[in-house]
Amino acid sequence: MSADLAVQIRASLTSQGLPTPSLAWIQSAMPNRNPLPPLPALVATIKTRLLAADLTNPALLELPAPSFPPNLGSPEVQESRLTRDIPVQVLDIDNLSKSKWQQVEELESIARGEQTRGREIIRLPTSNQGEEDDGSVSENTPAATGRNAAANANTANGAATSSSGTHRLVLQDCRGQKIHGLELRRIERIGIGTLNIGEKMMLKSGTKVARGVVLLEPATCVILGGKVEAWQKAWVDGRLTRLKEAVGADARG
Repeated sequence: MSADLAVQIRASLTSQGLPTPSLAWIQSAMPNRNPLPPLPALVATIKTRLLAADLTNPALLELPAPSFPPNLGSPEVQESRLTRDIPVQVLDIDNLSKSKWQQVEELESIARGEQTRGREIIRLPTSNQGEEDDGSVSENTPAATGRNAAANANTANGAATSSSGTHRLVLQDCRGQKIHGLELRRIERIGIGTLNIGEKMMLKSGTKVARGVVLLEPATCVILGGKVEAWQKAWVDGRLTRLKEAVGADARG
């Protein structure tokens, strides 16, 4: 692959507001095909792989890569602002509008196949609900079962999603530095079930930082998308255990 093609791809990615990848990384991420796809398809492929990559990979971004300034996370600094755009990735998300115990109860009810509506507990339909009360099977059992399965999945996903309220994130820059981010104003994409672990965000120049916490608002926080599959799976699988441990720690405290 010519260097000129890698330069074109990088220019296209940068024009979309994405972090600037190194030419060497672009070449390593190219699809192994001959002939190569058209330029728009190549850009889309490299964009997907960029958003799924770990920002701390030293070969990923063009040097010098933008990162948090020293002592940005210090609680002693009352207020400061970022002086340049900085790409970050999401390592954790917490809904501060719900207690840990409320979140535990929500996850356990989903595991039992239940959903709450107000104070009423609703038992979700099961896959064998196509059977009649007398033991006979309805003519529409396959279709009904398919509809029930889809309804169960949608209901569980809806119950597990928490996009309202105020959220706190753990953000990481390309040097591995971590800092908390807090929603100062509601950002639509930020929520449990809608924001992925490993998802990339661009903190724009002028973003406020107060007492070591990045204040997130729509004007200065751009969500770019993507996720790191292994991180997302580990976060989802371990969420209930982490919440229960936090509840136990609070009780002991």
